[in-house]
Amino acid sequence: MNLVYSRALPSISGYFHPSTVKSAISLLDKYRRGAKVLAGGTDILVSMRTRNSLPRYLVDISGITKLNYIKFDSKGLLKLGPLVTIRDVELSEIIGTKYQLLREAAFCMGTIQVNNLATIIGNICRASPAGDMAPPLLVLEAKVKISGPDRNRVIPLSGFFIGPGKTILKYNEMVTEIQIPVIKENVGTAFLRLTRVASDLAKVSVAAAVEVKGGIFNKVKIALGSVAPKPIRAENAESFLLGKSISDETIEKAADLIIKDIKPIDDVRSSKDYRKEVSKILVAKAIEICINRAKVAGR
Repeated sequence: MNLVYSRALPSISGYFHPSTVKSAISLLDKYRRGAKVLAGGTDILVSMRTRNSLPRYLVDISGITKLNYIKFDSKGLLKLGPLVTIRDVELSEIIGTKYQLLREAAFCMGTIQVNNLATIIGNICRASPAGDMAPPLLVLEAKVKISGPDRNRVIPLSGFFIGPGKTILKYNEMVTEIQIPVIKENVGTAFLRLTRVASDLAKVSVAAAVEVKGGIFNKVKIALGSVAPKPIRAENAESFLLGKSISDETIEKAADLIIKDIKPIDDVRSSKDYRKEVSKILVAKAIEICINRAKVAGR
């Protein structure tokens, strides 16, 4: 038992530091729902100290060095490993050049101290409705690779979230990769959010990706956080924009349709009515940014 963990987390019965993914999954399988994966620890350790989560065993994967990668495969698919931190995303030249909204989301998150530890996969596995990385990954149509004792499976991120703090992950599985398709040259992306203070969770967050072709909305993807039980795609607004000519009026009408897609609540950060109004404003602004970026990218 590591002394730091035993002092701060008296509920822990065992702390493991496997050297391979196979070993990590074997431990999860052995200790079942009593075990949790630890990577950066910025979420789970806080939850344990506040007694919101009390696993008996921690499986620390931070020593599996081969899991820290940002790379393209032979087909141009961008792949991110489970030890890639938010800071890695923010500083990555690959991501900054090709996937600007991911860098923007990473830049908005937490403090440098937290982001040096927090992982992008940990952020989505927490399944917080306010998680900053989920909306941009949703509009990028990302997939997650899930590894278990018997098989690996790859599923769209849109099918990963079930509700607040809940995913489809089984007790003996872990997410071992994020896979992101290639972005076309004439696509513009953007990420925006509104918070009480810079390092706070979002009151509302919006990610968008727009493909422009001949002054027409050829493809549109919009996702929001903090306005529903899980991060969502704005399907009504997307469908409305598809195939329409770009204009301020069209964008305004699409933004008004956001109300049909979201289910905000009142909480300590904001009211549901405020979230509804802010969502419309942020969506319209994000679409405009995407259009401008798409025009520049397509030159």
